[in-house]
Amino acid sequence: MGLAELDEQNRQLIIHSVFILYGDAASENLTVEMTHDVQARWNEPGFFVTIKENLYQVIFNINGNYAPALVPSAIFENDDPRNNYFRIEEFASADISFVDGIGSNTGYFKLANLLNGSSTAAHEYGHTLGLEHPEILDIRGKGQPGIMYPRGTIVDPEFQYDPTAPPLQKGGTINPFTRKVTHNDMNGLKLGSIHFKNGFSVVGEFTSIWHEKHLP
Repeated sequence: MGLAELDEQNRQLIIHSVFILYGDAASENLTVEMTHDVQARWNEPGFFVTIKENLYQVIFNINGNYAPALVPSAIFENDDPRNNYFRIEEFASADISFVDGIGSNTGYFKLANLLNGSSTAAHEYGHTLGLEHPEILDIRGKGQPGIMYPRGTIVDPEFQYDPTAPPLQKGGTINPFTRKVTHNDMNGLKLGSIHFKNGFSVVGEFTSIWHEKHLP
């Protein structure tokens, strides 16, 4: 989720988001690394959008806040569309990271999914902005996979866990580390059709869910 700001003077459309991390596996270092990674990935395409016949550069401004003392009421009562609350733990009951819907501001992340340059956080952020998984999940011959392709997608060999593996066999599906934010992902946000009031608009919705720690 984010707050979109239309800066007419500088011809920029800025998406402001704040990642607030809590849980036993959250940390100050992880907060910094995660926010920097997601911001860099979403700014990488250098995307422009036309609004009222003017061209605006899309910029993602993502900040982080490590909140070890966070309480449920802070999430329930939050009315700032910039704030996204993610619980970080080493264990997740379904063994995956997730957010609470398409266009949301809360979720639960498995720590291992966030380390060593994984694209999971950037993928889940796309969901918070309203993006779904693509319908066609066999993209052989299409080259670079976009950020919203889920695990299990069939891709060209160089984007698999194991480039020598047959499709759908062990190692023969998308390696999430190879995903990138593409212009197709950016187009899916439909930023050109956003309605601004006094230069601002909300992207996504409040789910405002507090997550308890999953136990094995």
